[in-house]
Amino acid sequence: MAIQTFTSTGNKATTAAKLNKDVFGLEVKDHQLLHQAYETYRANGRTRYAQVKDRSEVRGGGKKPWKQKGTGRARHGSIRSPIWRGGGVTFGPSAERNFTKQINKKAKRTAVRQALSLAAKNETIKVIESVKFKEGKTKEAAALFEKMGINRGVLLVVEEKTPEVTRATNNLPFVKTVQANYLNVFDILNAHNVVITKKALEIIDAWLTGGKDE
Repeated sequence: MAIQTFTSTGNKATTAAKLNKDVFGLEVKDHQLLHQAYETYRANGRTRYAQVKDRSEVRGGGKKPWKQKGTGRARHGSIRSPIWRGGGVTFGPSAERNFTKQINKKAKRTAVRQALSLAAKNETIKVIESVKFKEGKTKEAAALFEKMGINRGVLLVVEEKTPEVTRATNNLPFVKTVQANYLNVFDILNAHNVVITKKALEIIDAWLTGGKDE
């Protein structure tokens, strides 16, 4: 399976790279596993921002506001009761909530292969010989993608995230850089262009066909 290939300078290569059919040529009959892997990624990245205090955590309220009988008022044991203003919150969100989901390693690899196969079918995958930014400047990365004719939704997959590559791509809002062994369904499905270096392609093949579970 040949794919559009570029040199490290952004020019079209004379020889097209070939993709492994076992990784990029799967027939995806349904999207159930893809959906599971996608939602697992989102759930595991969710942050618990909302948190309230219940009556045991609110400061004060140690003293009974008035005696039990004889005042003509309803009996109360603490001013921090949930029915009092400034009291605790009943059944509010807590930081102890756990949103994480799990998917086994074999299913995760299969889901990534399915996502890559869909990307290859939609012709969004592009292979580049190497990505090297000498000065680590944003203008270097911008010039490279402009020469390749890419201007939105780029997932750059490299064999190693060097400081130069990270600096050069961090300030480009349409580029996300990931290391090959951290490739995931969420990033692949959300990308308009998946740009993979040749060495990263070798790592992906070894990971998804050789049984490695990184």
